[in-house]
Amino acid sequence: MAGGRAAAQPGRVDHHHGPPPGFGRMRGQHQVDAQAGEQLGDVLAAVERAQLFIRKAARGAGGQLPPGAAHFTAAKMTLAKLRAVITANLDAYAAHEHDERALSSLDFQSSINLLKVEASELAVDTVMSAMRACGLSGYRNDGDFSIGRLLRDVLSAPIMINNERILANISTATLMSAVPASLRD
Repeated sequence: MAGGRAAAQPGRVDHHHGPPPGFGRMRGQHQVDAQAGEQLGDVLAAVERAQLFIRKAARGAGGQLPPGAAHFTAAKMTLAKLRAVITANLDAYAAHEHDERALSSLDFQSSINLLKVEASELAVDTVMSAMRACGLSGYRNDGDFSIGRLLRDVLSAPIMINNERILANISTATLMSAVPASLRD
């Protein structure tokens, strides 16, 4: 999503410096869509705008947090989940980077496909929470706290990668793979 219309938005803080390290190798070798990493810039920009909005509103109200502060907390929570999901998949790749058998396993390939779906959904949830934190200021397209374009851009990911198609295509594979016996399996 970075480099799209949102990147040219006035006042946008661009946090995107490319996909996380390792994403390119995963993508080239395993056809992983790097969109999960690319979307992070739009997500970070939305959360930062919400934070700036909440801080400004609290300063204007003598330190009293606005009603949208809870939505900002939710945005930070889903951002942490998004980062953790991407990092976990990068770590799994790094642990087996030179093991072709492990990288071509049903479990690893399924996890990479599920990464696409989960990252796109978490990105939408995060930006939506950021917009709700800002209220109408986030909805408007002409202010310092505008999030509408960022939301529109992250909403395109589940459509472009077709989450339903991915989930339908890997249903058989997920039925054939083992259910983890513990948290660290």
